[in-house]
Amino acid sequence: MNRMNIKNWKGVASLLSAAMLALTLAGCGTTTSNEGTGTTPLQPTQEQSTDIKTQYPITVTDATGESFTFDKAPAKIVSVSPAETESLFALGLDEQIVGVSDYDDYPAAATSKAKMGGVTKPNEESIIAAEADIVFTGISMSEDAVKKLRELGITIFKTDPKSIDDVMNNIETFGKITDHQEKAQEIITQMKQDVSDVTEAVKAVKPEEKKKVYVEFSPGWTVGKGEYLDELITLADGINVASDLEGWKPINEENIIKSNPDVILYANDVVEDNKTLDNIIKSRSGWDQIAAVKNEAVVGLDANLLSRPGPRTPELLKEIAKAIYPDLFQ
Repeated sequence: MNRMNIKNWKGVASLLSAAMLALTLAGCGTTTSNEGTGTTPLQPTQEQSTDIKTQYPITVTDATGESFTFDKAPAKIVSVSPAETESLFALGLDEQIVGVSDYDDYPAAATSKAKMGGVTKPNEESIIAAEADIVFTGISMSEDAVKKLRELGITIFKTDPKSIDDVMNNIETFGKITDHQEKAQEIITQMKQDVSDVTEAVKAVKPEEKKKVYVEFSPGWTVGKGEYLDELITLADGINVASDLEGWKPINEENIIKSNPDVILYANDVVEDNKTLDNIIKSRSGWDQIAAVKNEAVVGLDANLLSRPGPRTPELLKEIAKAIYPDLFQ
């Protein structure tokens, strides 16, 4: 059992719970002042130029609306978000990355970097000591937490991707900031192709054959419309039974029973009170009558993929599609 991931999920759930009291998680897609061509998750891009260089100075805006101007590529980078860390390493920024969060474990090179604390509340002293030119954070950190770090003089760039399109736009922005645009386009092109492969595989599913899907990423928590996991279920030709909700929400057990999902997806390394999440789900009163439980269509997904909207998101999409329609992915 990966204890680190469990803590990470509990931290996310705690943050989301607090955000629910404020009605919704704040956030928007990342934009840049010199936007290139837009991205879409449905079609592969055309072949990109192999000589794309950033023309500095460049100004970009993060998910909180904060603007950043770079006169040159950052020499020292800290990431306190596992998803952003994966994107930055994928861009080839190993040498520039001087610190990561305590939970960053992918790729393997991330484990050797200096640790900067948790994903919801990183270690301010460690970050300041790292003298980073930019600190990246993601969906797990609230805007209030970001504001407090900025008040300490820390330059922190927050993302809040709601879709694969947002994820790719963020990677494109990271490439512009760091003068790694060629690699960013290469990653985006591959992501688009991988998404296209999945959507092509499920396009034969007839409307009346679409399966109802319920996902639980942390005990008692699911996701509604407006978030990347909901989009992935839709792209996989499933129907999210929680789509009447918006954002990350605690579940209503009776409503789930009534919706009778055909497939239940869960984070496969979550344990609470010595019970795995699938056992927690199956042991709930009345849930043994749900089609997914009766037909043994309760499928564990990689918890890291579920919680990290980054370059491996198409891999998660394929796992979701395969769990819903296994016959299409032999």
